[in-house]
Amino acid sequence: MTAYFPAARLRRAAFIGVLCAGLAVTGTGCGDDPDEGTNGVGKLSAEKIEAKAKAAATEADSVHLSGTLVSGGKAFTVDMRLKSDGGSGEVKSKEDTFQLLRVGEQLYLKASAAFWGQTDSAGKLGDKYVKVPEGDPSYKQFRGFTDMDVLLDGLLGLEGKLAKGSYTKVGHTRAVQVTADEGKGGKLSVSLEGTPYPLLMERAGGAGRVELAEWGKPFQLDPPAQDQTVDYGSQLPTTKGEGGEPAPAPSKGSGQGANPTKP
Repeated sequence: MTAYFPAARLRRAAFIGVLCAGLAVTGTGCGDDPDEGTNGVGKLSAEKIEAKAKAAATEADSVHLSGTLVSGGKAFTVDMRLKSDGGSGEVKSKEDTFQLLRVGEQLYLKASAAFWGQTDSAGKLGDKYVKVPEGDPSYKQFRGFTDMDVLLDGLLGLEGKLAKGSYTKVGHTRAVQVTADEGKGGKLSVSLEGTPYPLLMERAGGAGRVELAEWGKPFQLDPPAQDQTVDYGSQLPTTKGEGGEPAPAPSKGSGQGANPTKP
């Protein structure tokens, strides 16, 4: 019988080795360090992780923001590339799809002909960028979607007691979650690789889910071609009314959007 003991021990050792190899894939158990090869933020408290993520976002030159938002009682999707002096992309509500472009303080809007209502100009505007005058009421609403500081400040707030959640992945990037009020106050996934950028924000009260990517990636912003631009001067042609305008973007300092600010 004693001749079989070494073989049994070898079999047990082999089994444990296979088990540990399997657990290593998920980053748990058998002495594997889940923080090995990371930027170390996973070792910090939830409060410090959130603070580092906000600081990284504040210092970034640009970001690609995409996902769903609920604000002002409306649901819409956004796909915007943003930087300090402007942004470009698409905002889609149930009623309309808007192409937005801001270069400096100059804002351009492309919307469907239906958005412009029954005006004589409506049929000519469906495929054009319309220059939005700063004095027009629509300027503030639409501009908010192109302002990196305003959008990030409005999106990244968590409400309630913070707790560090599990390790996860956003796309191919490892991340650590920070939850507020057991998830009811929002969830923030922060990169464990390189700079601890926010990668995914799930907003409180079901107010949307937004991915944040391409941090610091440069991109060009140019005004639309002259033959693709319409300028009405100080006042836009009358649109079909308030129902055709998007809800206000999350305002700077408004936090989670469970009680969105009015324009």
